[in-house]
Amino acid sequence: MLPIYITYLNRFDIEAAMLGDGEILAAIEASLAMQGRGETVIEPRMHLEPRAGVEGHFNVLRGWIGGEIDAAGVKIVGDFVDNYKHGMPSEFGVLNLFDPRTGKPTAILDASGITDMRTGAVTAIGAKYLARKGSKVLGHIGARGTAYWNVRLLDHLFDFDEIRVHSRRPESRESFAQRLARDLGKAVTVTEDWRSCVDGADIVVEASRLSEPQPMLKTDWIKPGALVVPYGTMSAVELSLTDIMAKLVVDDWGQCKGGKFGSLRAHVEAGKLSEQTLHAELGQIVAGLKPGRESEAETNLFWHRGLSLSDIALGHAFLKKAEAMGVGHRLRYA
Repeated sequence: MLPIYITYLNRFDIEAAMLGDGEILAAIEASLAMQGRGETVIEPRMHLEPRAGVEGHFNVLRGWIGGEIDAAGVKIVGDFVDNYKHGMPSEFGVLNLFDPRTGKPTAILDASGITDMRTGAVTAIGAKYLARKGSKVLGHIGARGTAYWNVRLLDHLFDFDEIRVHSRRPESRESFAQRLARDLGKAVTVTEDWRSCVDGADIVVEASRLSEPQPMLKTDWIKPGALVVPYGTMSAVELSLTDIMAKLVVDDWGQCKGGKFGSLRAHVEAGKLSEQTLHAELGQIVAGLKPGRESEAETNLFWHRGLSLSDIALGHAFLKKAEAMGVGHRLRYA
């Protein structure tokens, strides 16, 4: 057997080969279009809760994407809420890529940053197709890693006049706002409560970290014509939220319709979100198979749980750039 080598990109390699905002969005949008055209395979995510009494779990995402990428991938990401007490981010991830013709491993990448970037990109692309084109006010709940890329990539597309942020811990929301203001070059407003953050906003993103379901985001606060993007692990919205929506869109119905976690889990169980009430998967809209926003009057909702396809597509883009730059490590496998 000929020698087999694996390309390894650690966190420093990912930072060295950093993609621009437009490159991140382009890679994810292309993968969503491929999903919509049926050029991918995605398996619903699985969860592992290894220890009782620890507020956290592992997510296991699996998929294949065709085209020039033609790679199978498995990402394992830990999501542990109390990591900030130890000076660590809440999420650590590893992405493994494989040759889908032989099963040969081809790459291992630090996926912590990739997870944050691809999540923000899916949020932003959902808004591109489902929010009002002239949206100028963003209300964002949550300040974890993915939150930064939500706001950064949304602002890349919409150039907001007003950005409001809120999170449970004052020190978290203050540092989050300072980082955004520095990187975006514009003022970011820190709010003391949920309502002042989201009331009247054109786009509302709910990325909270609740330990158990609790209806913190009230339906009455949602502006007619707004887009709401809830994706917290635990539900933070009222059961009535889906009642005001013209379109309900998800990233993948297969993984949204089942499982223990998810911001609209109660809505699925109550039948408010079902195959009958679902408008489309985002990939179908991006591929042009179903319409996105069709009028200024629509109030829309986009729920995404995270796609392995997004990790694979963004990982591939980083690998290509790293190779061109001579960044990364070559590990002997066999």
